[in-house]
Amino acid sequence: MPRAATVPAGRRRRRKFLKRAKGFVGGRHRLYRTARETVQRALMFATRDRRDSKSVIRKIWITRIAAGAEANGLSYSRFIGGLKKAKIELDRKILADLAHHDKKIFSDLVQIAKG
Repeated sequence: MPRAATVPAGRRRRRKFLKRAKGFVGGRHRLYRTARETVQRALMFATRDRRDSKSVIRKIWITRIAAGAEANGLSYSRFIGGLKKAKIELDRKILADLAHHDKKIFSDLVQIAKG
């Protein structure tokens, strides 16, 4: 008897990888084996970078807060320490947004942190 090649399921599986490899260069989008290797590698990097992007965004927030604090004559660490002593619980995302968009309110926070 001839070998059964699991045609419908196998074709669907291969098509799924080739569809995800759309836009890759050369045989990476045309040939199943190289497309599969490239797609699996891309998915691995995507998973890693989703985790890494969170720390990158936090670094951007800290940089914005530090720049705003320096503009008002206070270092980042003294600013954060002053806010903690004043029992102001704003996270870095909100502080960075204030430092970037609403400089008046941020300078008021710096004055509170200084006092």
